[in-house]
Amino acid sequence: MKSFLDLADLSTDKIQTLLDLANRLDAHPETEALRGKVLSLLFLSPSLRTLASFQAAMTRLGGGSFVISPDMSIHGLETRPGIVMDGTAAEHIREAVPVIASYGDAIGIRAFAERKNLEHDLSEVEFNALIDLVDTPCINMESAMGHPCQNLADWKTLDDYDVPASGGKFVLSWAYHPKALPLAVPASTLYTAARRGMDVTVLRPDGFELPEPVMRKAKDAADASGGSIVESDDRRAAMDGAHVLYAKSWSSTRHYGDRLADQKLREDYLDWCVDESWFATARDNCHFMHCLPARRGVVVADAVLDGPRSIVIHEARNRMLAQMAVLYELLGA
Repeated sequence: MKSFLDLADLSTDKIQTLLDLANRLDAHPETEALRGKVLSLLFLSPSLRTLASFQAAMTRLGGGSFVISPDMSIHGLETRPGIVMDGTAAEHIREAVPVIASYGDAIGIRAFAERKNLEHDLSEVEFNALIDLVDTPCINMESAMGHPCQNLADWKTLDDYDVPASGGKFVLSWAYHPKALPLAVPASTLYTAARRGMDVTVLRPDGFELPEPVMRKAKDAADASGGSIVESDDRRAAMDGAHVLYAKSWSSTRHYGDRLADQKLREDYLDWCVDESWFATARDNCHFMHCLPARRGVVVADAVLDGPRSIVIHEARNRMLAQMAVLYELLGA
């Protein structure tokens, strides 16, 4: 494995190998495995779990890491090609990224979508331009349409709680949020559940359908793995017999890049806040998942987030373990 950019790049056997390795490293730590290795971390968008979990993962394996973020470390980065740099930015990304990468044995890059043009973001133009600047192993710490580190951790979490792959019902639900959020997590989570072979329902109100290329990619994965994908705006029907409810907010693809139109549309769905009533037709042991951060009382009620259904803390810890496996594969002896 030379880089870790998308679960779709990996065979199912390779995914299972990473999951097995994550479990092994949790049970039997190898504190010298990456001794002398350095991970460069470039955050062009903010993070809590991704930042902390990667640093913890490297430390637990005996390696080191450093973090670069334009907001806290440097005097601004210019990203536009062909620009005359007479503004506030002191350095262009074309020099900055190769330099940052040269200080480490691998680099993790986190760069959100611009959320101006849907086709542009679906094509991962910005992220691909960044990884083209480096010649070291690269890890996608979240791009416009992907978050494979979260996906691998989620897959492990489903396994840890014995959620069945074949015949398991996974509900990916839109939830209200006051802001238009990126599509990376819902798009890649949908793919992950489909790739695992689950029966997936995308529960969302009208106007918040996921883009057709995202749905097609997931449906192809479901067809290959024996799963299925349907869409619904009927909460009760969607949750019928569900093993997992995975809540996430995302922007309206109908009004992609139009903040005011998106805001007007989402104001009609303030009641899309997950509370216990959502689980009326679900299995008694239906789990609640969320990548975090989750706004209490907006995305999910306290009673659910703090209750026995919630496995979000275990899910978050699995970020570190899944990333330990990725780093071990990329940089281990």
